[in-house]
Amino acid sequence: MNNAINSTISFIKEQYKTESFIPLHVPYFGGNEKKYLLETIDSTFVSSVGAYVDQFEAMMQSITDTKRAVAVVNGTAAIQVALRLIGVNAGDEVLTQALTFVATANSIMYQNATPVFLDVDLDTMGLSPKSVSLFLEEFGDLREDGCYNKRTGKRISACLPMHTFGFPIHLDELIEVCDRWKIPVVEDAAESLGSEYKGKSTGSFGKLGAFSFNGNKIVTCGGGGAIVTNDPKLGEKGKYLTTTAKIPHPYEYVHDEMGYNFRMPNLNAALACAQLEQLNRFLENKRQLAKEYESFFATNGVKFRTETPNTKANYWLMCVELENKIERDLFLKETNAKSVMTRPIWQLMYRLPMYSDCQRDKQVNAEFLEERIVNIPSSVR
Repeated sequence: MNNAINSTISFIKEQYKTESFIPLHVPYFGGNEKKYLLETIDSTFVSSVGAYVDQFEAMMQSITDTKRAVAVVNGTAAIQVALRLIGVNAGDEVLTQALTFVATANSIMYQNATPVFLDVDLDTMGLSPKSVSLFLEEFGDLREDGCYNKRTGKRISACLPMHTFGFPIHLDELIEVCDRWKIPVVEDAAESLGSEYKGKSTGSFGKLGAFSFNGNKIVTCGGGGAIVTNDPKLGEKGKYLTTTAKIPHPYEYVHDEMGYNFRMPNLNAALACAQLEQLNRFLENKRQLAKEYESFFATNGVKFRTETPNTKANYWLMCVELENKIERDLFLKETNAKSVMTRPIWQLMYRLPMYSDCQRDKQVNAEFLEERIVNIPSSVR
């Protein structure tokens, strides 16, 4: 194993042409970022109103082929608002995965709802349609006004899958199961900008999709998020709620609902537009790196995770699968000690104190992956 780790470190340093510290994922600014930022400063429209906010929303509609995009302050806010738009209320439950970044579960709790953690598929590392179907067959109670959990008596008001590291889940199968049980799907597409399932963008399959533009994402504007939907009414409602639920008026402050100050500043939107202009180049660059990683690891006895059939992954964070937890921990220790940043996949959500009491299934696949998956440097070169 030590020989494989040492050759991996050498290979990664060769890819990034440096002997110094190699981070996991850093932004690449090679386009109009400075130009657009200076234009925004000169315009004085640096806050939540400005031309670049409108341009960003139009670009996201085009990229995802959806009818409405709403710019927000970050990906977590995008998920939270999407859940509210779809009708997740206090006391409800939301089906999701335990193998995810904590923001997925937090967004559910922000709506005073409760996550139910179901297992993932081994191939996608995302929510398993089979796990959802088995859970609903055992606990689902289909009524006129929706689906309820037989164990808790609570309404299951949404299903929230996450496209882990940009690898699309089995969307058709999941949506078919959820449609059968009258459960709307909201996609946590925070990590999957540019990924496709059967030729269509992730985020465009559910009733709503949520994206993140955090500093470590494939496209960044420092912070930032977006909600996308093919339902224009939901989109307009989302814009209204995220701009403090303010009714347009020439001078009066009129708010008729509890809203959020989740507006993306024009300054961030300017940076996002410059980044989105380079998205296709970033995707090509990362997919080429993924091919080189795949070829390298194939000769070193380490499994490199690749996209599944009928999908196109953005390879946001690339990852390897080690034989067991002992080998995983050795890999993490040795690579980080030699200035190559690697990170394990997240702890499962029910291991965290605030989610330890949530209902869950056996999590066989999630626990298998938790002990074996490691992210490796994935930046645009």
